[in-house]
Amino acid sequence: MTTTDDQTPELTEEHIERLKENMGKVEELSKRLVEVMAGKTPHTPALDGPNQELFAKAATAYWADVMQNPSKLLEQQIEYWGKSVLNFAEAQKAMTSGESEEPDAPVKDKRFSNPMWDTNPYFRLIRQQYQTNADAIAQAVASVDDLDTKDKQRLRYFSQQIIDMMAPTNFLATNPDALEKAVETEGQSLIQGLENLVSDLEANDGEMVVRLADESAFEIGGNIATTPGDVVYRNRMMELIQYKPVTETVHETPIVLFPPWINKFYILDLKAQNSLIKWVTEQGYTLFVVSWVNADSSHADIGMEDYIQEGFLTAIEEAKKICKVKQVNAVGYCIAGTTLSLTLSLMKQRGDKSVKSATFFTTLTDFGEQGEFTPFLQNDFVDGIEDQVSKDGVLKAWIIGRTMSFLRSRDLIYTPAIRSYMMGETPPAFDLLYWNGDGANLPGKMAIQYLRGLCQGNGFVTDGFELLGQKLHIKDVDVPLMAITCETDHIAAWKDCYRGVQQMGSKSKSFVVSESGHIAGIVNPPSKKKYGHYTNPDLKADAETWLKEADFHEGSWWPMWEAWLKKRSGKQVPARDTGDSDHPRLCPAPGTYVLVKANR
Repeated sequence: MTTTDDQTPELTEEHIERLKENMGKVEELSKRLVEVMAGKTPHTPALDGPNQELFAKAATAYWADVMQNPSKLLEQQIEYWGKSVLNFAEAQKAMTSGESEEPDAPVKDKRFSNPMWDTNPYFRLIRQQYQTNADAIAQAVASVDDLDTKDKQRLRYFSQQIIDMMAPTNFLATNPDALEKAVETEGQSLIQGLENLVSDLEANDGEMVVRLADESAFEIGGNIATTPGDVVYRNRMMELIQYKPVTETVHETPIVLFPPWINKFYILDLKAQNSLIKWVTEQGYTLFVVSWVNADSSHADIGMEDYIQEGFLTAIEEAKKICKVKQVNAVGYCIAGTTLSLTLSLMKQRGDKSVKSATFFTTLTDFGEQGEFTPFLQNDFVDGIEDQVSKDGVLKAWIIGRTMSFLRSRDLIYTPAIRSYMMGETPPAFDLLYWNGDGANLPGKMAIQYLRGLCQGNGFVTDGFELLGQKLHIKDVDVPLMAITCETDHIAAWKDCYRGVQQMGSKSKSFVVSESGHIAGIVNPPSKKKYGHYTNPDLKADAETWLKEADFHEGSWWPMWEAWLKKRSGKQVPARDTGDSDHPRLCPAPGTYVLVKANR
């Protein structure tokens, strides 16, 4: 293939023949595609979208409004027709004159960054009409009034998902980047893209789960999760890792850190430069971290009570024995922070004072507002999850991962899919995305308890959450605490976290809002000097007032937290080696449970 002076590829007969030859390879890959889809294990349809009742209610409300105010529909339709005709007229003019229209104002949507979306009449018309259609749908949804708040929020969310799904960039014939690459590579990009698609489907039992990272680039315990330590205790729920000291002395009170079991713990130990685990040991602390089991069908009957009894309480007790102390400082991240709150309420009622202080990372305890998860926490979806869990025994990782990804579908679904399946590119060697794809299954009983009792019922802050013979309540959380939240967190919105902390019974509370989101706001080492944080000791005001009156601090919150923790960590004692005579070293960190991949 040669290139002319204007950089337009000149297609020779030889090039066309190679293109046809490559397209012939599609047949073989198509057979594999048919085979994997034929063998796909079906799942509950309710997991794929809301039931028809939502759209029926929306349509009824919309048409009822139209009957009362017909001019409203006419105004919307006339505006839509006018824009559509104008789009077509501009395209016709450009085609007949051979001259491109002046580019529109710069489009902020990075999906349309290719110059052809402005200069080529065909692609320009497609882009303009897509944007016109998207605006019309959004306008129609916004005009539906006779729906309750949650249904309105769900309608907005799912209509936006339809808009994003129908973007022209998601289809080969209307994606100039993919078409250009197909011609440039003589069709090889499409062959590789189809290979990527088939491979992803084969790896996930026919489910469409886009691989986000090059899995061959990482080895757990090899080039990620490498902080030295040993597994010093193991049961059916977890492995307890004690990390090796790097200072001659350590604080007497150890730290026991509980990561979420929805994902693997090594998000806190991806690499040395941003490892919270490594950093904590460097500050002179004895650190224990729980690595949760990746559930399979044999764990179907494990509930929240088992996580508390065999996870939280056991880890705390074993850490106390190894360090020969009466108290520990506990840390809980996300759902593990929620469960740490439940554990602290239980310990209060039992008179157990083993926890000296608690730190919560992005932790929800009051689910009165469900934020961006509202579309997925209504009965139609939860009923579907309960039905699927009854068949599988677990809430499978791909269901959780897909739900999380749809909260950021452009970045975590469509863009990676385009690059992999249409452009034929290998996913990037990005450790964070590798971790994101290394999910974990949840035990069936625990998942339903969490969804029904906490997310939907909000029992912990209302009438109490019944567990282990006690009625657990947020007001019983009375140890000194610090809560770290993240400003743009779409999983645990900081304002919702704040509302929960306000209701805790502790007399000593510190609340922090870090810049950035659920992961980057937590994994924010001081060395990067990237994201700052807000503090305000007055927790009586509403969230908006708290932030307005808060002080902003440059850089990571880690040193501020460590200064707070130091005051609650006792005197210096000789550094402790891992384990003891009653806790032999079972294997080196990161252990064995973390290596188990989720069943598809």
